[in-house]
Amino acid sequence: MLTINNQNYICSLDYAVSLIKGKWKAVIICHLNDQSYRFLELQRKLPGISEKVLTEKLRELESDALVERVSYPEIPPHVEYRLTPLGLRLFTVLDLLQLWGDGYIDDQKVLK
Repeated sequence: MLTINNQNYICSLDYAVSLIKGKWKAVIICHLNDQSYRFLELQRKLPGISEKVLTEKLRELESDALVERVSYPEIPPHVEYRLTPLGLRLFTVLDLLQLWGDGYIDDQKVLK
């Protein structure tokens, strides 16, 4: 058993999966891999996500040190989101998972 922030996890894999569980977190990380984005730019890349949910997921990813929010002292205010070094390391794992998913989908098409 593993306890982190007063939460119990079966193992480190259970904890790692908890950081990206849900519909949007892994997708957000994958989009932020290639560059930083302003909020509305990122929202446009994620059809179907509401402003509320995107804000919530970005805050959670920021809290877990996977994404950082960069504020530029300009008028009007300019804020961008980008992956931290930990987020970039996680992206390499997610990229492999996406490749596996592509192959799995192709294999399922052949079987049908």
